[in-house]
Amino acid sequence: MHEAPLDLLRGIFGHADFRGPQQAIIEHIAAGGDALVLMPTGGGKSLCYQVPALLRNGVGVVVSPLIALMQDQVEALRQVGVRAEFLNSTLDAESSSRIERAMLAGELDLLYVAPERLLTSRFLSLLDHANVALFAIDEAHCVSQWGHDFRREYRELTILHERWPDVPRIALTATADPPTQREIAERLQLEEAQWFISSFDRPNIRYNVVQKDNGKRQLLDFLRAHREEAGIVYCLSRRKVDETAETLAGLGFKALPYHAGLDAEVRAANQRRFLREDGVVMVATIAFGMGIDKPDVRFVAHMDLPKSLEGYYQETGRAGRDGEPAEAWLCYGLGDLVLLKQMIEQSVAGEERKQLERRKLDQLLGYCESMQCRRQVLLDGFGETYPEPCGNCDNCLQPANSWDATEAARKALSCVYRTGQRFGAVHLIDVLRGSEGERIRQFGHDKLSTYGIGNDLDAKAWRGVFRQLVAAGLLQVDAEGFGGLRLTDTSRAVLNGGQTVMLRRELPSKKQRDRDAGQRTGLPVQTQDLHLFQALRDLRARLAKEQNVPAYVIFHDSTLRNIAERRPESMGELAQVGGIGGAKLERYGSEVLEVVREQG
Repeated sequence: MHEAPLDLLRGIFGHADFRGPQQAIIEHIAAGGDALVLMPTGGGKSLCYQVPALLRNGVGVVVSPLIALMQDQVEALRQVGVRAEFLNSTLDAESSSRIERAMLAGELDLLYVAPERLLTSRFLSLLDHANVALFAIDEAHCVSQWGHDFRREYRELTILHERWPDVPRIALTATADPPTQREIAERLQLEEAQWFISSFDRPNIRYNVVQKDNGKRQLLDFLRAHREEAGIVYCLSRRKVDETAETLAGLGFKALPYHAGLDAEVRAANQRRFLREDGVVMVATIAFGMGIDKPDVRFVAHMDLPKSLEGYYQETGRAGRDGEPAEAWLCYGLGDLVLLKQMIEQSVAGEERKQLERRKLDQLLGYCESMQCRRQVLLDGFGETYPEPCGNCDNCLQPANSWDATEAARKALSCVYRTGQRFGAVHLIDVLRGSEGERIRQFGHDKLSTYGIGNDLDAKAWRGVFRQLVAAGLLQVDAEGFGGLRLTDTSRAVLNGGQTVMLRRELPSKKQRDRDAGQRTGLPVQTQDLHLFQALRDLRARLAKEQNVPAYVIFHDSTLRNIAERRPESMGELAQVGGIGGAKLERYGSEVLEVVREQG
């Protein structure tokens, strides 16, 4: 194909204009240049290699580590009339041979292939006899050995440049801090490539962090505002995934579990339902999600503290890929921090790796405890300066109050010292509040000078004090032992009265719940359009079921909303709606118009 990029975009993909640096990237690759592209999820990375593959002669070979994503992307491309296939371990020998023959015959525009398949000597030999338009390396951060998604095969992709030096390469990722960016360029021999770095900001996502009080109840309060919406709930352990999914299902949510301990068939079936049905809530460990390209995920909730800011950004980035409002909600407490620190110290990793993981956890903790705009703190972790408060996070919408907690900090630190620096926060709070429990009498802690001196604060406030003292480095977790709290070198200045301690004031639980429940962030559809919008969703569901593809492959929610708003009466008017290219207009146009007419 030799059309202008914009004509291709409009005629095939149904978009009126390119976004951000898309056009510059496409023109650079189409002209034969190499590129490293850093763009947030939902920013339109796929078009950056799909369009140039159609502009250049030959087949675009896309290296993707994600089997589920390959299938969905190929289905989406076929819907718009692009000749696309994938090669991975799910195909039988006959299907693989058919696709390989089509590639050699020049009958494919795009071929998605797993890195393991690409690197076989057989496939490399096939490429020698094919006309390759470009190589696209998706999820390029997988090349980083320090990253959370390291794939050893990605290191060997330098062969593409060595063997086919004249074929342009484009490496793409949505998750890379500055050190990882440099590592990608070095490992993939892209030092001479042009870099295209977009803002990592996802302005449609609202960030919200709450302090864990009763996690299960807090999650239910949050989900009340997201009934019948698709979302992901992340938990740290498999057991918690199973329990949470069961609880939610019992309360009428379409909730499904996903973790590595489930049978592979169950996992695949649950993932399929999540992708293809509306309003499914996936409760999962972080084993779920990489490459999930479902555009209408309206929320991502974390029931426990993630392991790093990078991981958190990637996980929350699975929400709102259609550009519509979405919410990232994180609920965490001191117990999460203790557990993660123990996991780091008890792992078999070398000291260099442990040190890196400690730094990453501290960075995430800083984000959680900050009273600054969440977006500013988050983007700073990726080397990006956000000029002013965003107005779309909890700290902007309801600025946190700080209080002089110097006296409370002294009481807490003194209690840690007098109990022998080996107990966790729960026990220490009981001592401070003068609890009459058996355990306190057993250790003689009812005889200490700190017993009962903290009655001026409730247990929730004390949990906040201890959590923030750990975050500030005034206490440390004995991660090699049983998670007890110990003093640090900096504790002395507080105990001696030489240092003031300002802490974030904990929000009252009810106020927090009311606020969470009152902030609906779902796709905004006008009341007068709701009936038609739902009828269009029903049509989409039927078409998707008939073709055995995810609903969003047919039309995005935002496209259906635009149809409901505009109420087109002809093919020409329907063609003006974003997301409807020539192929979709031809395939579905008459049925869509019929639904519009029926609904008046």
